Amino acid sequence: MSSARSIKEIMWTEKYRPKTLDEIVNQEEVVERLKRFVKERSMPHCLFAGPPGTGKTTAAMALAMDLFGKDFHKNYLELNASDERGIDVIRTTVKEFARTISMGDVPFKILVLDEADNMTADAQQALRRTMEMYTSTCRFILACNYYTKIIEPIQSRCALFRFMPLKPEDIKARVKYICDMEGVEITQDGMEALIYIGNGDLRKVINTLQAAAALGKKVDEQAVYKVSGRVNPKELRVVLEKALAGDFRTAQNELIKLLIEYGLSGLDIIKQLHREVIMLDVDEKTKLKLVEILGETEYRILEGGTDDIQLNAMIAKIALIGGGK
Repeated sequence: MSSARSIKEIMWTEKYRPKTLDEIVNQEEVVERLKRFVKERSMPHCLFAGPPGTGKTTAAMALAMDLFGKDFHKNYLELNASDERGIDVIRTTVKEFARTISMGDVPFKILVLDEADNMTADAQQALRRTMEMYTSTCRFILACNYYTKIIEPIQSRCALFRFMPLKPEDIKARVKYICDMEGVEITQDGMEALIYIGNGDLRKVINTLQAAAALGKKVDEQAVYKVSGRVNPKELRVVLEKALAGDFRTAQNELIKLLIEYGLSGLDIIKQLHREVIMLDVDEKTKLKLVEILGETEYRILEGGTDDIQLNAMIAKIALIGGGK
């Protein structure tokens, strides 16, 4: 691979990122409001909030591309606030960009602060003042997972946009498009595995797809779970079903096999088991007991409990629910 190739040319998440607002899916309300900004050539400061991989940064970039056209790179700056989150960055990089006039016929520039909820409190206070002073020359877009971590003075200065997790059908359409463009064969169970792994996060889906495709031209269920470091949910369901049937020994052996085979920690197993419990075909009372057991096990591991002992205790409690002895 040539060292001259940039990482953006290599990563499929960047290569296949939507370039205009029309290409963004499953965020109809957000896109409609942003298109109005493009039409009016005016916009307020914005706060993009929602789960990771739902298109927040992409929407900001697409908005800037639709607004500025060929002058896009002269009027758009993106900073990752989780890396550059101190007050010095606000006083230097952000202020220097914000106070200069825009190039082209749009009277303002756009500065995106990605993962803004990781900014320090002092940096957010400095940013609040900067947003006030340079409104005439720059509009700020703050992208975050938890907007409640943004201080109230900044929230009140921004228009809030909520991004929803992507629907499975939208993710499937994008994955199929990428596979067609890259000449990658993907099986039906491979597609379902990607949907399961991503859980509404398209960026995670595409990264996993690219990693799985590197193993060979055919992307199937086995390849997806192998590169993602996740257990096949069918195998976890066997553990739960055996334990609920009161068969402690078999459930324990299956769990140990999964831990060794996939090289996962106890917390990884607990998080995935929780998801399987929710979808398990049992009565609600049993589900409540199972969720309580998983929560207690996670707490004990986080507090320093040994993974093996706590997981065995968890299986034992589940077996007792199922009538094991």
